[in-house]
Amino acid sequence: MQGDLLVDARGLHAYYGQSHVLRGVDFQVRRGETIGLMGRNGMGKSTLLKTLMGLVKPQGGSVHVAGRDMTGRAPYEIAQLGVAYVPEGRGIFGNLSVVENLKMAARPGTRGQRDWTYERVLETFPRLAERLSHGGQQLSGGEQQMLTIGRALMTNPDVLILDEATEGLAPLVAREIWRICALIRETGISTVIVDKNWKHVTQLTGRNVILVKGEVVFAGPSDELRSRPEILAQHLGV
Repeated sequence: MQGDLLVDARGLHAYYGQSHVLRGVDFQVRRGETIGLMGRNGMGKSTLLKTLMGLVKPQGGSVHVAGRDMTGRAPYEIAQLGVAYVPEGRGIFGNLSVVENLKMAARPGTRGQRDWTYERVLETFPRLAERLSHGGQQLSGGEQQMLTIGRALMTNPDVLILDEATEGLAPLVAREIWRICALIRETGISTVIVDKNWKHVTQLTGRNVILVKGEVVFAGPSDELRSRPEILAQHLGV
Protein backbone atom coordinates (compact mmCIF):
# COMPACT_ATOMS: atom_id res chain seq x y z
CA MET A 1 0.00 0.00 0.00
CA GLN A 2 2.90 2.39 0.64
CA GLY A 3 3.71 2.45 -3.05
CA ASP A 4 0.15 3.53 -3.77
CA LEU A 5 0.49 6.58 -1.52
CA LEU A 6 0.80 9.48 -3.95
CA VAL A 7 0.37 12.36 -1.50
CA ASP A 8 1.22 12.02 2.18
CA ALA A 9 0.89 15.14 4.32
CA ARG A 10 1.55 14.81 8.03
CA GLY A 11 1.04 17.29 10.85
CA LEU A 12 0.71 20.34 8.62
CA HIS A 13 0.69 23.77 10.24
CA ALA A 14 0.23 26.86 8.09
CA TYR A 15 -0.22 30.55 8.84
CA TYR A 16 -1.34 33.71 7.08
CA GLY A 17 0.53 36.32 9.05
CA GLN A 18 -0.45 35.78 12.67
CA SER A 19 -3.49 33.67 11.74
CA HIS A 20 -2.95 29.96 12.43
CA VAL A 21 -4.93 28.36 9.58
CA LEU A 22 -3.86 24.68 9.52
CA ARG A 23 -3.38 22.96 12.86
CA GLY A 24 -1.67 19.61 12.54
CA VAL A 25 -3.54 18.31 9.49
CA ASP A 26 -2.91 14.81 8.13
CA PHE A 27 -4.06 14.19 4.56
CA GLN A 28 -3.30 11.26 2.24
CA VAL A 29 -4.19 10.45 -1.36
CA ARG A 30 -3.72 6.92 -2.68
CA ARG A 31 -3.54 5.86 -6.30
CA GLY A 32 -6.95 5.64 -7.94
CA GLU A 33 -9.03 7.06 -5.09
CA THR A 34 -11.42 10.02 -5.14
CA ILE A 35 -11.56 12.13 -1.98
CA GLY A 36 -13.93 14.88 -0.92
CA LEU A 37 -12.50 17.74 1.13
CA MET A 38 -15.28 19.55 2.96
CA GLY A 39 -15.91 22.28 5.48
CA ARG A 40 -17.52 25.67 5.80
CA ASN A 41 -15.88 28.75 4.31
CA GLY A 42 -12.68 29.77 6.04
CA MET A 43 -11.96 26.39 7.61
CA GLY A 44 -8.69 25.80 5.77
CA LYS A 45 -9.62 23.75 2.70
CA SER A 46 -7.99 25.97 0.08
CA THR A 47 -5.02 26.58 2.36
CA LEU A 48 -4.49 22.83 2.66
CA LEU A 49 -4.56 22.42 -1.12
CA LYS A 50 -2.18 25.35 -1.62
CA THR A 51 0.16 23.88 0.99
CA LEU A 52 0.14 20.53 -0.82
CA MET A 53 0.96 22.37 -4.05
CA GLY A 54 3.78 24.45 -2.57
CA LEU A 55 1.89 27.74 -2.92
CA VAL A 56 1.81 28.12 0.87
CA LYS A 57 4.91 27.17 2.85
CA PRO A 58 4.06 25.09 5.94
CA GLN A 59 5.41 26.20 9.31
CA GLY A 60 5.35 22.61 10.54
CA GLY A 61 4.78 19.11 9.26
CA SER A 62 5.74 17.47 5.98
CA VAL A 63 4.45 16.85 2.46
CA HIS A 64 5.63 13.80 0.54
CA VAL A 65 4.64 13.34 -3.11
CA ALA A 66 5.28 10.03 -4.84
CA GLY A 67 7.53 9.08 -1.94
CA ARG A 68 9.70 12.20 -2.14
CA ASP A 69 9.88 14.89 0.54
CA MET A 70 8.49 18.00 -1.16
CA THR A 71 7.88 20.07 1.96
CA GLY A 72 8.20 23.74 1.03
CA ARG A 73 9.31 22.97 -2.53
CA ALA A 74 8.24 25.06 -5.51
CA PRO A 75 4.85 24.41 -7.16
CA TYR A 76 6.43 23.47 -10.49
CA GLU A 77 8.47 20.73 -8.80
CA ILE A 78 5.32 19.26 -7.27
CA ALA A 79 3.51 19.49 -10.60
CA GLN A 80 6.36 17.60 -12.25
CA LEU A 81 5.65 14.69 -9.89
CA GLY A 82 2.17 14.29 -11.36
CA VAL A 83 -0.06 16.61 -9.32
CA ALA A 84 -2.40 18.91 -11.30
CA TYR A 85 -4.26 21.76 -9.61
CA VAL A 86 -7.50 23.44 -10.72
CA PRO A 87 -7.64 26.46 -8.40
CA GLU A 88 -10.61 28.37 -7.14
CA GLY A 89 -11.02 31.18 -9.64
CA ARG A 90 -9.81 28.90 -12.46
CA GLY A 91 -6.59 30.70 -13.39
CA ILE A 92 -6.86 30.39 -17.16
CA PHE A 93 -4.81 32.61 -19.46
CA GLY A 94 -7.40 35.07 -20.70
CA ASN A 95 -5.23 36.43 -23.50
CA LEU A 96 -4.62 32.96 -24.96
CA SER A 97 -7.07 31.01 -27.11
CA VAL A 98 -8.67 27.75 -26.03
CA VAL A 99 -6.22 25.87 -28.26
CA GLU A 100 -3.24 27.70 -26.76
CA ASN A 101 -4.42 27.17 -23.18
CA LEU A 102 -4.65 23.45 -23.81
CA LYS A 103 -1.56 22.83 -25.92
CA MET A 104 0.80 24.81 -23.70
CA ALA A 105 0.15 22.26 -20.93
CA ALA A 106 0.55 19.10 -23.01
CA ARG A 107 3.12 16.61 -21.75
CA PRO A 108 3.40 12.93 -20.86
CA GLY A 109 2.75 11.82 -17.30
CA THR A 110 5.21 10.52 -14.73
CA ARG A 111 5.10 7.01 -16.21
CA GLY A 112 5.27 8.26 -19.79
CA GLN A 113 1.51 7.93 -20.19
CA ARG A 114 -0.22 10.02 -22.85
CA ASP A 115 -3.79 8.98 -22.12
CA TRP A 116 -5.11 12.54 -22.26
CA THR A 117 -4.38 13.90 -25.71
CA TYR A 118 -5.65 17.14 -27.23
CA GLU A 119 -8.20 15.12 -29.20
CA ARG A 120 -9.45 13.26 -26.14
CA VAL A 121 -9.88 16.50 -24.18
CA LEU A 122 -11.98 18.01 -26.98
CA GLU A 123 -14.03 14.83 -27.18
CA THR A 124 -14.64 15.06 -23.43
CA PHE A 125 -15.44 18.78 -23.56
CA PRO A 126 -17.39 19.29 -26.82
CA ARG A 127 -18.25 22.87 -25.85
CA LEU A 128 -14.57 23.73 -25.98
CA ALA A 129 -14.28 22.17 -29.43
CA GLU A 130 -16.80 24.76 -30.64
CA ARG A 131 -14.72 27.65 -29.23
CA LEU A 132 -11.16 26.79 -30.14
CA SER A 133 -10.25 30.27 -31.43
CA HIS A 134 -11.97 32.12 -28.57
CA GLY A 135 -9.80 33.84 -26.00
CA GLY A 136 -10.07 32.59 -22.45
CA GLN A 137 -11.71 35.84 -21.37
CA GLN A 138 -14.47 35.33 -23.95
CA LEU A 139 -15.68 32.09 -22.38
CA SER A 140 -18.50 31.72 -19.88
CA GLY A 141 -17.70 30.70 -16.32
CA GLY A 142 -18.64 27.10 -17.03
CA GLU A 143 -16.55 26.99 -20.19
CA GLN A 144 -13.60 28.45 -18.31
CA GLN A 145 -13.93 25.71 -15.71
CA MET A 146 -14.01 23.08 -18.45
CA LEU A 147 -10.93 24.64 -20.01
CA THR A 148 -9.06 24.64 -16.71
CA ILE A 149 -9.89 20.97 -16.08
CA GLY A 150 -9.01 20.10 -19.66
CA ARG A 151 -5.68 21.93 -19.35
CA ALA A 152 -4.89 20.02 -16.16
CA LEU A 153 -5.70 16.72 -17.86
CA MET A 154 -3.31 17.58 -20.69
CA THR A 155 -0.48 17.11 -18.17
CA ASN A 156 -1.58 13.46 -17.77
CA PRO A 157 -1.58 13.74 -13.97
CA ASP A 158 -1.60 11.03 -11.34
CA VAL A 159 -3.49 13.34 -8.97
CA LEU A 160 -6.04 16.00 -9.94
CA ILE A 161 -7.06 18.60 -7.35
CA LEU A 162 -10.30 20.53 -7.96
CA ASP A 163 -10.90 23.50 -5.67
CA GLU A 164 -14.55 24.65 -5.73
CA ALA A 165 -15.40 22.44 -8.70
CA THR A 166 -18.82 23.99 -9.46
CA GLU A 167 -18.69 27.32 -7.59
CA GLY A 168 -20.93 29.93 -9.22
CA LEU A 169 -21.99 27.71 -12.11
CA ALA A 170 -25.54 27.32 -13.41
CA PRO A 171 -27.16 23.98 -12.46
CA LEU A 172 -26.97 22.56 -16.00
CA VAL A 173 -23.30 23.45 -16.30
CA ALA A 174 -22.57 22.10 -12.83
CA ARG A 175 -24.20 18.82 -13.84
CA GLU A 176 -21.80 18.62 -16.80
CA ILE A 177 -18.82 19.20 -14.50
CA TRP A 178 -20.01 16.37 -12.22
CA ARG A 179 -20.32 14.10 -15.27
CA ILE A 180 -16.75 14.91 -16.22
CA CYS A 181 -15.55 14.28 -12.65
CA ALA A 182 -17.16 10.83 -12.77
CA LEU A 183 -15.45 10.13 -16.09
CA ILE A 184 -12.08 11.18 -14.68
CA ARG A 185 -12.59 8.90 -11.68
CA GLU A 186 -13.25 5.97 -14.01
CA THR A 187 -9.92 6.54 -15.76
CA GLY A 188 -8.08 5.85 -12.49
CA ILE A 189 -6.72 9.35 -11.85
CA SER A 190 -6.72 10.12 -8.13
CA THR A 191 -8.94 13.13 -7.50
CA VAL A 192 -9.44 15.55 -4.62
CA ILE A 193 -12.69 17.51 -4.88
CA VAL A 194 -13.70 20.58 -2.90
CA ASP A 195 -17.32 21.61 -3.40
CA LYS A 196 -20.21 22.80 -1.25
CA ASN A 197 -22.62 20.24 -2.70
CA TRP A 198 -21.88 17.34 -0.36
CA LYS A 199 -24.50 15.11 -2.00
CA HIS A 200 -22.79 15.27 -5.39
CA VAL A 201 -19.36 14.97 -3.82
CA THR A 202 -20.21 11.83 -1.84
CA GLN A 203 -21.75 10.20 -4.92
CA LEU A 204 -18.29 10.34 -6.50
CA THR A 205 -15.94 9.91 -3.57
CA GLY A 206 -14.90 6.85 -1.67
CA ARG A 207 -13.61 8.84 1.27
CA ASN A 208 -14.12 12.30 2.72
CA VAL A 209 -12.28 14.66 5.05
CA ILE A 210 -13.98 17.52 6.92
CA LEU A 211 -11.98 20.47 8.24
CA VAL A 212 -13.11 22.75 11.06
CA LYS A 213 -10.86 25.66 12.01
CA GLY A 214 -7.88 24.00 10.40
CA GLU A 215 -8.31 20.60 12.07
CA VAL A 216 -9.63 17.30 10.73
CA VAL A 217 -12.88 16.48 12.52
CA PHE A 218 -14.00 13.63 10.24
CA ALA A 219 -12.15 11.28 7.91
CA GLY A 220 -14.02 8.28 6.62
CA PRO A 221 -16.01 6.55 3.87
CA SER A 222 -18.81 8.30 2.02
CA ASP A 223 -21.35 5.74 3.23
CA GLU A 224 -20.48 6.54 6.83
CA LEU A 225 -20.79 10.29 6.27
CA ARG A 226 -24.18 9.94 4.59
CA SER A 227 -25.42 7.76 7.45
CA ARG A 228 -24.45 10.32 10.11
CA PRO A 229 -26.60 13.41 9.52
CA GLU A 230 -25.46 14.86 12.85
CA ILE A 231 -21.96 15.33 11.41
CA LEU A 232 -23.33 17.03 8.31
CA ALA A 233 -25.50 19.30 10.43
CA GLN A 234 -22.77 20.19 12.90
CA HIS A 235 -19.88 20.75 10.56
CA LEU A 236 -21.45 21.61 7.19
CA GLY A 237 -24.71 23.19 8.28
CA VAL A 238 -26.90 20.90 6.17
